[in-house]
Amino acid sequence: MSETNVSRKATIECDELLHEHWSCMDRYAKEMIARGPTFADDDTPTGSVHILDLTDPAAARAFAFDEPNYQAGAYRDVLLRRWRNTLGRTMWDFPGGRTGGNRYLVLGLGTGHAADLAVPPDRDELIAYGPLLTDDGATWLGTAALLRAPDTDTARAILTPDRYAAIEVHNWQFGGRPS
Repeated sequence: MSETNVSRKATIECDELLHEHWSCMDRYAKEMIARGPTFADDDTPTGSVHILDLTDPAAARAFAFDEPNYQAGAYRDVLLRRWRNTLGRTMWDFPGGRTGGNRYLVLGLGTGHAADLAVPPDRDELIAYGPLLTDDGATWLGTAALLRAPDTDTARAILTPDRYAAIEVHNWQFGGRPS
């Protein structure tokens, strides 16, 4: 097989997988609260986040592990956590819109007593915000936020630093089917 045919075959397989991914996401459109890819500082893709309102942990596992990209081996790791939507809205309701400014995923990995349960005062910059919980919802494991901020330090400051074992800040962008 020539190099051109191999390249063409890989492109076709990639296009088919992308179509399968979007078809899968379309099936969950009503449950979707937020989604989108994460990136390193040099814009290299590092993963993605999907926040859905699903009935139970089994439904969340089905969403994550039946997703075509996961089935094809595109993800090394998947982290599932129950999350409470303290803003009560989806990313599409964010007053700041889909573009403009830097967007971040901030994950505070908890230790000890629950922290940052109340919505921060500058809620207009929050796209999604809420506690991470055990499957039964009884124990606080941390906090997750999607927000617009001028830089990573400002994004990190959304959480109380000494209340977490670690705080991760990832560049993030609104996801969804390209227009």
